[in-house]
Amino acid sequence: MNIQEFKNSMTDSEIPAGLTVHMQSLWYDGKGDWTKAHDLIDSLGDKRSAHLHAYLHRKEGDLWNADYWYTRAGQKRPDISLQQEWDHLVVLFMLER
Repeated sequence: MNIQEFKNSMTDSEIPAGLTVHMQSLWYDGKGDWTKAHDLIDSLGDKRSAHLHAYLHRKEGDLWNADYWYTRAGQKRPDISLQQEWDHLVVLFMLER
């Protein structure tokens, strides 16, 4: 699956098979299910998961918590829109497959 196919899958009712947990989280977030997206990565402790976790808390509006997770990811909160960050994360996680 390429990036455009992933984005197009947002119109489907079922999540595509074979996605990594990070891509599953981004898919659910893209579909508007923040809770499911968060639940998928909440217990993961690696830096990639922390970056996605930070984005989700930023989207939630909990900037203190987001900054905590950005720090754990070795990142700083970006000065871009949430949509731009989501797009960036999709590319990042798609490339790391």
